[in-house]
Amino acid sequence: HDTSDREKPVKLETEMSEKDPPNPFDEIQKQLKELFKDSNINVSAQGFPGNMGASASTEPSDEGPETAEEETNAAILEQIRNFHLKPKEIRDHLNRFVIRQEEAKKVLSVAICDHYNHVRRSLAGKQTEASEYTKQNILLLGPTGVGKTYLMKNAARLIGVPFVKADATKFSETGYVGSDVEDLVRDLVKAADGDVDLAENGIIFVDEVDKIAGEGSNGGRDVSGRGVQINLLKLMEETEVNLFSPTDMMAQMQAVMEMQRGGKPKKRTINTRNILFIVSGAFDKLADSIKRRISSNELGFGATVATDDEDMSRYLAQAQTQDFIKY
Repeated sequence: HDTSDREKPVKLETEMSEKDPPNPFDEIQKQLKELFKDSNINVSAQGFPGNMGASASTEPSDEGPETAEEETNAAILEQIRNFHLKPKEIRDHLNRFVIRQEEAKKVLSVAICDHYNHVRRSLAGKQTEASEYTKQNILLLGPTGVGKTYLMKNAARLIGVPFVKADATKFSETGYVGSDVEDLVRDLVKAADGDVDLAENGIIFVDEVDKIAGEGSNGGRDVSGRGVQINLLKLMEETEVNLFSPTDMMAQMQAVMEMQRGGKPKKRTINTRNILFIVSGAFDKLADSIKRRISSNELGFGATVATDDEDMSRYLAQAQTQDFIKY
């Protein structure tokens, strides 16, 4: 009987030693739930990067999907540094996916080659040439369904850079309800699997840009029209964008926890200097405006007589900058 009593505590100690030590992130999760219990914020341990498991001091393995992604991104960056494609090669690649649209393919191929040859020189450290270069973003004009987005998506796939597409109608000026245009750049970082260096050489496609054109002020602030246009212009030229949105609390908390764990400090901003922006729209009534401009210069017997079945699309080829500004 005495022997069995002496063995019991030994057995209990053995069972306790076999249990895993408490996970510190469970305590943090409980504290966060207590903090936000009166709000609509859901706190989940899945938001913490990595599996911290039983021991918080466990070193991450050198081999895994993160290493594979880093190697892939490094290979793409090396490909951009050695960009050698010619406009004809890009046009031939686009011909495999989109029928006709010859003029659009030619202009896109030349613009893409011009842009990424500049990026190659910039990455090589030739700052003199880079400072003299003005980035040429692209405006695509045409109705829905002609392949504007598909052309750019396949061009980005050929180069290997991340690609993001969004509609301009969902954005509003900073500080108002709706998406912020800077979210485009943050989405580009997500498309690059968090690699900021790769995202800084990506492509952003903004569709339906003609829908944010204002018809003049009605006495109120045009936060989803002119306000969005101004913010887009800042992105297209060159600016620094904060990778963490002020309204994204979980992203802010993850960044703080990364610093507390002593992880490698990551970039907090991304520069848009080498990001290629493409905007597109149908511009429904633009052809009528161009026709009136051309017809106003025609008088007498040489004037063009309009017909009911006239193809208005032919006027779009004569669009000028002043036509878009007036629109």
